[in-house]
Amino acid sequence: MAFATETLDNSIRSHNATFSATWSSGGAAYDEISRGILDAIEHCTNRLAPPEGGRVLDVATGTGWAARRLAERGVDVTGVDFAPDMLATAQEMATARNLDIAFELGDAEALPYPDASFDAVLSSFGVMFVQRPEDAAAELARVCKPGGSLALATWTPDGNVFEMFKIMKAYMPQPDGTPPPSPFEWGAPKRITALLGDHFDLAFERGTSFYREPNGRAAWRTFVEGYGPLRTLAGKLGADDLDALERDFTAFHDGFATDLGVCVPRDYLVTVGTRR
Repeated sequence: MAFATETLDNSIRSHNATFSATWSSGGAAYDEISRGILDAIEHCTNRLAPPEGGRVLDVATGTGWAARRLAERGVDVTGVDFAPDMLATAQEMATARNLDIAFELGDAEALPYPDASFDAVLSSFGVMFVQRPEDAAAELARVCKPGGSLALATWTPDGNVFEMFKIMKAYMPQPDGTPPPSPFEWGAPKRITALLGDHFDLAFERGTSFYREPNGRAAWRTFVEGYGPLRTLAGKLGADDLDALERDFTAFHDGFATDLGVCVPRDYLVTVGTRR
């Protein structure tokens, strides 16, 4: 599937163009990032419980893991994302598995679908990274039918993914103007309730995902190749800062060494809702 530049220009809000390119830069290698959170993705899709014959929207689908898992169960699912290179990979993987999934370019802050288009919506570690959370939350509610289901998986603000981002943040330049809210706020029930509680009856469940690699060096390679924010950051650093970031990132993961490799526990929140 091709995603033309003019389509991107028309589908993505202007303030998200840079972020689209950042996340898209991981391309097919991002699928290894998703592989590391398969236990959490499975948790989220299992709690969604879409109605039989209903339509499901996977928002910020990435390379399509959650969409594929649902399609394998016979669910009619559409995946949407603003990262064209990851969408192309998602389509290729679905086609190779003979799964009929529509993967479409779109911005989570302005979804390209009519009101009440879907019987269920979900997002696993995707929508939490939007620049304007209130807009994205309103869109999740808008496209979900009354009585429909919502499921989100989001990293908590006190877990090891947050700690990993702190390492990256130390090497990032100070943003111009007022920075957007922390994506990790989506991992707190109070914040989720503020964003979505007017439209959904909500319930919460915590989980822990376990990220396993042979060592911290392997974790660095996986992330610097496939994780857009780290890949982009690494490409902007001078040699000394890049070496320092690699040492810090590697050492962080090596801090979770076991007899068999590294195993990093990463806490997350699953939110399930019913549209009013």
